[in-house]
Amino acid sequence: MLHATIRSLLARKLRLAMSAFAIVLGVSFVAGSFVFTDTLGGSFESLVEGTTGEVVVELANAGDPTEPTGGGDTRTIPGDVVDALTEAPSAARVDGNLTVGNVFVIGPDGKAIGGNGPPSFAVGYNDAPAITGIAALTIVDGEAPEAAGEIALDETTADRAGYDLGDSVPLAVVGPNPRIETTLVGIARLGEGSLGGASASVFDIATLQELFFDGRDVYTDAWVTADDGVSQTQLRDQVAPLLPDGVVARTGDDVAAEDQDAIGEALQFINIFLLVFAFIALVVGSFLIVNTFSILVAQRSRELALLRALGASRRQVTRSVLIEALAVGFVGSTMGLALGFALAIGLRELLGLFGLDLASTRLVFEPRTAIMSYAVGMLVTLVAAYLPARRASRIAPVSALRDDVALPEASIRRRSIVGAVLVAGGAVLIATGLAGEGGTGAAVVGGGIFGVLIGVALLSPVLGRPVLGLIGRLYRPLGAVGRLATQNALRNPRRTAATASALMVGLALVSTMSVLGASVNASIDQTIDDSLVADYVVSNAIGAPFSPAVAGQIAQVEGVEAVAPFRYESVTIDGKEAFLAATDPEAFSRALELPVETGSLDDLTGLSIALATGTADDLGVAAGDTLRLEFASGPQDLNVAATYDLSPAVGDYLVPISVLDAAEIRPADSYVYVLRDPAVPSAQVYGAVNEVIADLPTVTLKDQEQFKAEQREGVNQALYLIYALLGLAVVIAVLGIVNTLALSVIERTREVGLLRAVGMSRRQLRRMVRLESIAIAVLGAVLGVVMGIIFGVVLQRAVADQGIEVLSIPVLSLGLFVLVAAAVGVLAAVLPARRAARLDVLRAVSAE
Repeated sequence: MLHATIRSLLARKLRLAMSAFAIVLGVSFVAGSFVFTDTLGGSFESLVEGTTGEVVVELANAGDPTEPTGGGDTRTIPGDVVDALTEAPSAARVDGNLTVGNVFVIGPDGKAIGGNGPPSFAVGYNDAPAITGIAALTIVDGEAPEAAGEIALDETTADRAGYDLGDSVPLAVVGPNPRIETTLVGIARLGEGSLGGASASVFDIATLQELFFDGRDVYTDAWVTADDGVSQTQLRDQVAPLLPDGVVARTGDDVAAEDQDAIGEALQFINIFLLVFAFIALVVGSFLIVNTFSILVAQRSRELALLRALGASRRQVTRSVLIEALAVGFVGSTMGLALGFALAIGLRELLGLFGLDLASTRLVFEPRTAIMSYAVGMLVTLVAAYLPARRASRIAPVSALRDDVALPEASIRRRSIVGAVLVAGGAVLIATGLAGEGGTGAAVVGGGIFGVLIGVALLSPVLGRPVLGLIGRLYRPLGAVGRLATQNALRNPRRTAATASALMVGLALVSTMSVLGASVNASIDQTIDDSLVADYVVSNAIGAPFSPAVAGQIAQVEGVEAVAPFRYESVTIDGKEAFLAATDPEAFSRALELPVETGSLDDLTGLSIALATGTADDLGVAAGDTLRLEFASGPQDLNVAATYDLSPAVGDYLVPISVLDAAEIRPADSYVYVLRDPAVPSAQVYGAVNEVIADLPTVTLKDQEQFKAEQREGVNQALYLIYALLGLAVVIAVLGIVNTLALSVIERTREVGLLRAVGMSRRQLRRMVRLESIAIAVLGAVLGVVMGIIFGVVLQRAVADQGIEVLSIPVLSLGLFVLVAAAVGVLAAVLPARRAARLDVLRAVSAE
């Protein structure tokens, strides 16, 4: 039996190639995901270890000063505290460090370098050694900055900007002066790993203190380096008694481990995100594998019957088919593992477009990647081939020697019953999820959608009949060729449905995201129309805050009636991380409309807070109560001034700027809403405000329509990324159509010969195969788009309480999907149609 299995594999290697290719694509996504995230993790681990001292002295609960989303903690360590650290008996040296976030290099073209995710920051120069024993900051070309106006840039930033030593380098910063002019005197290297797209500007410490800390002798942290033979723990214990309250000492190993754990959590999210799309590709690929082995088992019925007649048991026949599947899975997994490296390079380049630059980082290959790739590829292939293998073992020797090997109706009935149960169970989960709220409800809905999708795939032989019937009516004007194409598609509903289901799954997910994306964009438009009163919005073009001095300068422009600065900051509320919106309440009430349900925004002064009604209910507070917020600098008890209808423009929490000031948060605006004096022409005010920000490429001015377009652009970019990742599943589905048609042509060799013998031309034969392919592709597209619309509507309702309140169905986009599917059907039929047309008539008629 093993010898017969090997010969069968070699005889049908081309027929199995498509199934193997489906595994190649799915496994490549798995391997590429692991290689990419391992590479990313290795790069950041090297960076963390290379930029952490032996003992780190820092403020308790200190945040990351490079964090780009908010102003950051303004607390610092006084210079005399750092000087006192030299009294530790085993301290070989003490170095004060200074780091400031949101410092952007402006390139020669006037555009900011970096941003859009990875931080851009400034550090004070010193040559303190890290736990690796190598200086964390080294000058690789030129010299270190020593005076005001001098700067060094990290290698990648200098290369991206095209700056050479001696060039003038402007900076956009969050400070009293939003733009700083400097001269490049050195090229620096931080740590031993890639900065991952981050941008570092290096000043001498005195200049950094003057620019951002009013010339005070302060530091954000300090490193203490031990004498030879002294451990980090021993040195930490010597340093700790020298520190005042609110300042702590930690070993470098502990700091590095904590940072690496935080990075690991972020990388795990990326890995899971990518593996979800790999799973989708493998699910779609499983349809192709099931179909391929089902067709091959049907075509080999006489061969298998002969093996049974010669003494082979059912178990041996099943094992023979599974060995073939195992071989296909092994070959596909091996090729997929190799292709995974290319995919990892592609992912590296793709995310580089979003600011995560890893071009100089070597790919990392862990043994786990190979183990997971082979396990997933071979397991999926074996599971997908099990049912065809089991069906092969049930072929009776005598009955299988006949020509009739049609699928028994009982199999379709059982399949339909299972499908109906899955659809019903999925519907229950969807209803349960819709009754819930927030992310939990959406997760339950997602599980229900998956159940419905698989159920519909099982029901597709039944659901597809009306669609194929309608397509048959459209084919009637084409005469006998159209009728034959329709009958071929209807002849084996299970095979046609399985082929179409692969495309259905891919297009269902694409259509779902299309509906959800259109709903998000429509909700954004409605929110801006309903709430934004301001004439203009000033924001940062790269998603980071900017200097509050900009708002002050705009307020002085003739024709500007009022400006309302808007800031965001992270905080802990009830043990969970939350994001605060902070503003000037008086100016805010003129710039945006916020429906208040209880209390009054007039009371939003001093240490107070307003909450979205749903959030207030979850926290069990109401207007007049007190709510505790945990900032890095310590807790604050705020009076609840009001509750309001949730608005995406504001979020769940709104506080006056005085709250952030009390929490020692660095002033940094995310938006500035500008109201124009109606008596002054709009063009005049717009032009004057643009002049204020002309030297700041990180800051842009938009009217309401431009602001809508900017918000939609972010949603569309995310959609394009998802479309690209789902495209792999669609490619596999197209391969499924090609494979099914090719095998079908082989199966119908005699029939093709008879059609040619009775007068059908080669052109008509090619057209018949094309029309059959179009019918299969359109069936999958119609089912997929219908499912996508339903799922999109359901998901929109599930997240309506999170601000996506408007349902929008992109009819043109969905219609385009169907048309593209029909075009794909034409392309998928090219090779099978050509093969059918080239068959020798006499040999085809005499084929068994």
